[in-house]
Amino acid sequence: MHAKDILIDGFGRIREEVHAVVEGLGPDELNARPGPDANSVAWLVWHLTRVQDDHVADAFGLDQAWLSQGWEKRLGLGLSHRDTGYGHTSAQVAEVRVGSGDLLTGYHDAVHGQTLEALRGLTAADLERVVDERWDPPVTLGVRLVSVLSDDLQHVGQAAYARGLL
Repeated sequence: MHAKDILIDGFGRIREEVHAVVEGLGPDELNARPGPDANSVAWLVWHLTRVQDDHVADAFGLDQAWLSQGWEKRLGLGLSHRDTGYGHTSAQVAEVRVGSGDLLTGYHDAVHGQTLEALRGLTAADLERVVDERWDPPVTLGVRLVSVLSDDLQHVGQAAYARGLL
């Protein structure tokens, strides 16, 4: 099995879990915060999708679906167009409110599709390409993709836990 097939499988699992955690929740449940400073299901799914969109687009030289496919306007969160949720305060988390789960899963599906398209063309040599020289050692494409997978899996697990608390 090629490494790209493992990555495709991993991102597919994230998509499955995103759909499972959002399915059947209305706006009140999606936006509910289990504690005063906790993240909502909506914030967690939006954030993990924004990070994937931002990082994969950057690594492959693509446009972010958030902007190019109009998801920023459709979700209407009123945040900076570059905002991914990284470092959000509790007050900023509270501002991320969605009107339906279909918007969240729609955005995630758009990002997932773009991610898969990028991954399908990967070669083993591509995974060694440096995509970020700000770190020591510099970050390769393979490391960046595993980092996104890890972050997304953690956040979708947190979303499932928050759903369970509802």
